[in-house]
Amino acid sequence: MSETRHLLFELGSEELPPKNLLNLAQALQNGIVAGLNEAGLAFSGSRFYATPRRLAVLIENLDTAQPNKTVEKRGPALQAAYAPDGSPSKATLGFAASCGTTFDQLQELKTDKGAWLSYTQEIEGQATEKLIPDIIRKSLAMLPIAKRMRWGSFTTEFIRPVHWAVLLFGEQVIEAEILGLTTGRATQGHRFHAPEQLTVASPEAYVETLHEKGRVIADFEARKTLIREAANKAAVQVNGIAHIEDDLLDEVAALNEWPMPVTGNFDPRFLELPAEVLITTMQTNQKYFPVKSRGGALLPHFITFSNIESKRPESIRRGNERVITPRLTDAEFFWRQDRKKPLAERVLSMANIVFQEKLGTVADKTGRVVKLAEVIANLLQADAGLAKRAALLAKTDLLTDMVGEFGNLQGIMGRYYALADGEPAEVAQAIEEHYLPKQAGGPTPGSATGRIVALADKIDTLCGIFSTGLIPTGDKDPYALRRTAIGVLRIIVENRLPLNIRDLIDVALGQFTHAFDVEATRALVSDFVFDRLKGYCLDQGYSADEFEAVMAVNPSEPLDFVQRLAAVKAFRQLPQAESLSAANKRIRNILKKSETAPAASVGTLAEAQEQRLFEAANSAAEAIQPLLAQRDYQGTLSRLAQLEPVVNDFFDHVMVMCDDPELRANRLALLTLLSEQFLTCADISKLQS
Repeated sequence: MSETRHLLFELGSEELPPKNLLNLAQALQNGIVAGLNEAGLAFSGSRFYATPRRLAVLIENLDTAQPNKTVEKRGPALQAAYAPDGSPSKATLGFAASCGTTFDQLQELKTDKGAWLSYTQEIEGQATEKLIPDIIRKSLAMLPIAKRMRWGSFTTEFIRPVHWAVLLFGEQVIEAEILGLTTGRATQGHRFHAPEQLTVASPEAYVETLHEKGRVIADFEARKTLIREAANKAAVQVNGIAHIEDDLLDEVAALNEWPMPVTGNFDPRFLELPAEVLITTMQTNQKYFPVKSRGGALLPHFITFSNIESKRPESIRRGNERVITPRLTDAEFFWRQDRKKPLAERVLSMANIVFQEKLGTVADKTGRVVKLAEVIANLLQADAGLAKRAALLAKTDLLTDMVGEFGNLQGIMGRYYALADGEPAEVAQAIEEHYLPKQAGGPTPGSATGRIVALADKIDTLCGIFSTGLIPTGDKDPYALRRTAIGVLRIIVENRLPLNIRDLIDVALGQFTHAFDVEATRALVSDFVFDRLKGYCLDQGYSADEFEAVMAVNPSEPLDFVQRLAAVKAFRQLPQAESLSAANKRIRNILKKSETAPAASVGTLAEAQEQRLFEAANSAAEAIQPLLAQRDYQGTLSRLAQLEPVVNDFFDHVMVMCDDPELRANRLALLTLLSEQFLTCADISKLQS
């Protein structure tokens, strides 16, 4: 068993961007791990550490050297290996020279494909410590940093100026130059509590050294746990519960090396503002955790974290309270000012906001969404008046001071202002809900009007952006059209809405006034939506061949598509499924290759087996009609599965492409009848065995 040691790399810097810290640390770990794997160096595990002033990676039980490896090189074929006099040919001598050896060291390699000269070489593995510096340099160069900076007179670049680098392999230092720094074992503790240099004796001692001597909690997850527990404990002291969102928890952990909780208060009068306004102000501007009662009501307290263990915590508390008051006062001013002007009076002002150059203003978009919402409401037999009103007001809160300050409150403030204006509750709810779902797996609109306006808005955006030629390519999707399309599909499927997406695309495209190829755009948008449907369905546990089986019959309603898909999945569990799938493949191939046109209807049939199949097919056709009328595709396929024995009996005893042209045409007509019955649900010939 080869010798192993722990490896530690730490890079110290100026304060790193808190929202990027976790991604940077994970990317550094992944890069080093990938480099070790590429070099063939085995290890038992890895972990990252990250604080505002450092990125570090620990590799556990890393081999001290690469394993030796045997390399076999193949040279010229034997017939070209020797000159006529039996001496080595020029090709052979050249091959030997390229291997750094002589002709007498070459061997003959014989296989069933021929014979060649070859050379087998044992290559000794390099020492790990010689490979590590380049692996680290490459990993740092590959970090996801949008914009790197230089500092001082250095030519090196990084996201922030760097100040120290630790590189230990076991207890030994690997001396190297990393970003202009010479690596060693000296690190830095907390900027204020432990400003002197600290010595790291070994990788195993790293975390404890920083904690005990440096007042730094290096483990990111450990800091998060500490912050969560401390915030919850502090909230209990004011008879509340800490409102902790994961993104803010990550950010607070990225801002502190030695987090200390501080509980502050604000004037209870601010509780008259919408809770979302207060929460956004505290979280976005101040990085505070709000406090709620057990019933969910906001309390006039907050919890923040200081990066120092102060001897005068009251001073820190009062300082934070002084900062939050003007923030909340601004929000209070926006709330009062915005309510002086009803949302309906802001509709005309939307003409001053450009949505997209070719698609016009937000007012133009709103007009299109109103008409599309009316169409969808009528299709769903919903209240078209409510849908049109909600669509008209949906974007008006973009013109309010509150949303201008806090963009993430769009829709939310629209709901509050609509209720204050006396709009119907469902209209107010729809204004907020039309942005849903906001992220993968997020909730879809809960109200009928909210679903209608959300669909109208998203379909207009999809069709509009596609009509301008701004189609997503690769990773580029500036208008988030992939997310928009998935949102449309989720709203339709998860709320069981019987809507024809291609018809809605036609309605949406018909409202644009700029010049574009309508038919080409229609096809592009449709294909784009159904590509997203495939991804959605695969995520739900359906297989690619099941999806293709349904796609082959080209349903236009996403809900209908998924219902067919569920039926296909259930069908393939039946014992007859594999046999019928194979039979359908055979039928499709016969019909595709046949140069004889099937008869208009099934005429005289000669054999008993084909007569029984004809009778069974007619019986099945009659039985599945009411099932299809109810869109009971599972019942339909289950009924058609009963045809398996007569289908197999037919193919075992009947030659379809017989010499008699009339009989051949009748048999082809019978197969066409059978194929069409299955295609009422899906093309099961697409199923793989």
